[in-house]
Amino acid sequence: MAALIVIAVVVVFVLVVAARSIRVIPQARAGVVERLGRYSRTLEPGLTIVTPFIDRVRPLVDLREQVVNFAPQSVITEDNVVVGIETVLYFTITDPRSASYEIANPLQAIEQLTVTTLRNVIGGLTLEATLTARENVNTELRTVLDEATGKWGIRINRVEIKSVDPPPDIRSAMEKQMRAERDRRAAILTAEGEKQAQILTAEGAKQAAVLNAEGAQQAAVLSAEGERQSAILRAEGEAKAIDTVFKAIHEGKPNRELLSYEYLKMLPELAEGEANKVFVVPSEFAEAFGGIGEALKRRATEPHLPPPPPGS
Repeated sequence: MAALIVIAVVVVFVLVVAARSIRVIPQARAGVVERLGRYSRTLEPGLTIVTPFIDRVRPLVDLREQVVNFAPQSVITEDNVVVGIETVLYFTITDPRSASYEIANPLQAIEQLTVTTLRNVIGGLTLEATLTARENVNTELRTVLDEATGKWGIRINRVEIKSVDPPPDIRSAMEKQMRAERDRRAAILTAEGEKQAQILTAEGAKQAAVLNAEGAQQAAVLSAEGERQSAILRAEGEAKAIDTVFKAIHEGKPNRELLSYEYLKMLPELAEGEANKVFVVPSEFAEAFGGIGEALKRRATEPHLPPPPPGS
């Protein structure tokens, strides 16, 4: 019975020693080993063996990027405006030994350092610069914090200003200013649009007037060309008619009496023209009348002759 108790105690002791000797470090974690109270080594991810009752493994250190959201802090700007600024910090532990022994509470230290640096940076900026130059503020904060936390084994990756809250009266004044600015821009855009519309309308009217003038000019040119062609054709027709009449007269071999008679018939037609105010009577006019008189006497003495044809 005593032997069984001894065996059981030995088995339990072996199990306890094995449990305290074999450690498994997860990925993205690190373990700091202290031997008899002093730093010994840093355990990497994986299976490792430590000396039981002599080595002690401190709580594992998370090597992943961590995010800390700090509460809003009241900061006074250069133009004496109190604003509440909320920041978000992204950091990574790069040296587990320094993070374990150089600083007691890393998060609290980072928060206090962030608040102090934020007040120094914002204190040199106006409210407008604080609202519009957040990227510059973020860069300056990250530079200062990363330099200060480097000895703690912590790297500051990013510092982001989450919100900037001015006092209610300042916020109301800013909203009124923004509304006035929007109204001003809307008025400018409306005026610009009306100006462009008037320019386009005037340009369209100008183009229409030019096209109308060109159309009228083309119409006048075509009309004058038509009249000219008509006059040419009419003159050619009259010339052909005269030529035809002339040929017919010469082919018919008329006597002097017939020519005199035809000449008298043409006088009324010549008198119808507006430009014909003066008549030129040829020297043969008396001879023509004499020929007509002789012809009439012959017709009177020779009644057996047939009457002259109509229109002769």
